[in-house]
Amino acid sequence: MTRTPEARRYATRFAALGHEVRLEIVRRLLAAHPAGMVAGEIQQDLGIPASTLSHHLDALHQEGLIQQHREGRFLRYVADDKGLRDLLDFLYAECCTRNEVVQIGLGASRNEAE
Repeated sequence: MTRTPEARRYATRFAALGHEVRLEIVRRLLAAHPAGMVAGEIQQDLGIPASTLSHHLDALHQEGLIQQHREGRFLRYVADDKGLRDLLDFLYAECCTRNEVVQIGLGASRNEAE
């Protein structure tokens, strides 16, 4: 199988979201968009050690799924809408325009509805 650079790039982004803590971080940041949250707020919500949170935030930041901004002594994190939209665009282009098996907005595939 031939792997393209594009496939590798998206695979690492999906891998970053493949951890439940990271997915929860993104969900919270999307809910808090556009203001985002400081690291301490995220840590308190998730109830995990600061070092563990830092590891997960770094993984999401490296993949362009969240942004980090310094506010004095604090780091504020926001969902990177461009990076997340890029990921959704990839899914849509690869999965939903080549085959009708996934119907956007219908809640079920065409075969299940029939």
